[in-house]
Amino acid sequence: MTEKKQKSKSRISIRLDLSSKFWKTFLIVLAVFLTFAGPTYIVYVVFLKILKMDYVVSMASGFALFIVGLVLIWYLIKRKVIS
Repeated sequence: MTEKKQKSKSRISIRLDLSSKFWKTFLIVLAVFLTFAGPTYIVYVVFLKILKMDYVVSMASGFALFIVGLVLIWYLIKRKVIS
């Protein structure tokens, strides 16, 4: 059972090589974008203006983007990408 867990962890680490500067930068910028621009600009421009979604649905999706950004920041801190 532990071999399966090790193999799955190695597959994930191969996909997201956090030692590379590109992935570090990309994930930090994505986390910041989701945390700050997600609940504000994306909700207003994409959901309200372009897709003509209901206000409550767009606010809920903005909150979901904010939570995803916070989870990504938490993951990066846990992996010591952000010190």
